Amino acid sequence: MTDRFSFSLRATDGKARTGTISTPRGEIRTPAFMPVGTAATVKAMLPESVRATGADILLGNTYHLMLRPTAERIERLGGLHGFMNWERPILTDSGGFQVMSLSELRKLTEEGVSFRSHIDGSRHMLTPERSMEIQRLLGSDIVMCFDECPALPASHERIAESMRLSMRWAQRSRDAFGDRPGHALFGIQQGGDMEDLRGESAEALRAIGFDGYAVGGLAVGEGQEVMFRVLDYAPDMLPADKPRYLMGVGKPDDIVGAVKRGIDMMDCVLPSRSGRTGQAFTRRGVVNIKNARHQDDPRPLDETCTCPACSNYSRAYLHHVFRSQEIISSMLLTWHNLHYFQELMQGMRDAIAAGQFEAWEDSFHAQRSHGDIPPI
Repeated sequence: MTDRFSFSLRATDGKARTGTISTPRGEIRTPAFMPVGTAATVKAMLPESVRATGADILLGNTYHLMLRPTAERIERLGGLHGFMNWERPILTDSGGFQVMSLSELRKLTEEGVSFRSHIDGSRHMLTPERSMEIQRLLGSDIVMCFDECPALPASHERIAESMRLSMRWAQRSRDAFGDRPGHALFGIQQGGDMEDLRGESAEALRAIGFDGYAVGGLAVGEGQEVMFRVLDYAPDMLPADKPRYLMGVGKPDDIVGAVKRGIDMMDCVLPSRSGRTGQAFTRRGVVNIKNARHQDDPRPLDETCTCPACSNYSRAYLHHVFRSQEIISSMLLTWHNLHYFQELMQGMRDAIAAGQFEAWEDSFHAQRSHGDIPPI
């Protein structure tokens, strides 16, 4: 254990990296996938079950928690770690993305964003200073700067204006965060799909100085081709000795492509959301357990998987409980998906350390190209 936040690289293979983020609450093996606990819970999972999948860190959502049950209440109850029974590291987002995407009535100014709650219509103001305060009250181990994230596609002028506002907010976030040993503040690179603006953003962030850096403004509807094109250069603009976090990604092939391009951390609601809608991720691709062809299939989702869903239940049973809308369906499929995502990360960590990432990537894509194999 350590009383400080630090990052060390273990190995590189091309641009792909593997290493360790050390925090007072434990180590985070990179590349790392962070399950999303939006409202202080990963839906359909116990915290100890999430840990059993191999997760080292969770993500909490500032916007949702500030509205309900409120950051002040969580602090009085011992902070987010104790509140949700997760004693390992937690990263919290800034709240900016949800303000933009969920609040119909909002007003953006230099000061911040005023908005109405999507829950009860109450009025709130979120600024860089308030975002830092909320994340401090929650007790976050990794705090994200407050930023604006415009949807793509957008004009160069619109993206430039937004990025420069975010950089001014980044400085205010840094000032408000202060000196908090053992806690980290990450800056967020913006600039959409414009290389010159990404470079300007990275230069501004490096001048301010952060404990880690995120690539923001992607996974907002631009498509994988555009995202990978940006990732071909954006991570290289950020300090090599700090963690690089790609926000809101993603599908397994998105994750592999991001790691290939130098990303160390990712998060996404996809494994849990897909589990609740009957989709399971496997080494051969996605299995839609709702399909009738599974109703008499005694096989597991994936015969090589060791999660409880695959070890103890058939596709026929999983199909039945999903069709019957039983809660166990969401529990088992979510557990399986989170387990698969963590196995994916471990596979990449091992391959990078062995200098075999390209061969591992070829095998990953080859297995998926065959698709799910129907019963004989």
